[in-house]
Amino acid sequence: MNIIKTQKLTFEYIRRDDEGNVEGITKAVDEVDIEVEAGEFIAILGHNGSGKSTLAKHLNAILYPTEGSVYIDGKDTSEDGNIWEIRQIAGMVFQNPDNQIIGQVVEEDVGFGPENMGVPTAEIWERVSESLRAVGMYEHRKKSPDRLSGGQKQRVSIAGVLAMHPKCIVLDEPTAMLDPSGRKEVVRAVRALNDVENITIIFITHYMEEIIHADRVFVMDEGKIAMTGTPREIFSRVDELKGLRLDVPQITLLAHELKKNGIKDLPSAIFTVDELLCALKIN
Repeated sequence: MNIIKTQKLTFEYIRRDDEGNVEGITKAVDEVDIEVEAGEFIAILGHNGSGKSTLAKHLNAILYPTEGSVYIDGKDTSEDGNIWEIRQIAGMVFQNPDNQIIGQVVEEDVGFGPENMGVPTAEIWERVSESLRAVGMYEHRKKSPDRLSGGQKQRVSIAGVLAMHPKCIVLDEPTAMLDPSGRKEVVRAVRALNDVENITIIFITHYMEEIIHADRVFVMDEGKIAMTGTPREIFSRVDELKGLRLDVPQITLLAHELKKNGIKDLPSAIFTVDELLCALKIN
């Protein structure tokens, strides 16, 4: 069974004036159909305003469809009786880790979620330990979050969700506020959770290089799914990506231009400098 399924998911933002009258309606998500199997690493890519973050908030029942349906592990998000269980199944990590970290000490913050769930104290500390180890932050467990870098804070946020033992983690642009080093830390931690713990990952981003290791990619534009495929299939469609206002990595763009200018034997998508050198047979 799919862990995530949407059927003609549509969501509209309604704008009102000071008197409460409707001024306009913006369709942020427009009849989106996606299915995700347990254990998959799914990337959802799109420029700002494409609808990807609005879609993400439906996967944790933060938002409810205007039309259509969302099912998380078979449970309809529109049914009030399912909300608590859905939010245990699908944990959410947001852009700014400072908005999610509330504890004065790292390990206390990570234990906050399980404590609210009524998990016994001994098990809470076991979960805190295993979650911090999973994201490579165990050695920082006694520190104040204020002493951590942006990437470290975001890994603590992920550990806090992981401690609640979700089947799926939805990350809504978790690297948007980080420097390149912090972004690599977070992506590495998320990949490990998928590879080692087999947790389903929904990774929302507008950074093309962060989708390389995904199983499948959905590209959104104007609330719709504009493209779908494996990372290599998506990267091979450079002109379409540029048309969707997405920045293609320089090495991918270079390979694309070389192929257009006569080097026909290059693969349809190049991810790294080493891949390009190998394809060009340069040592």
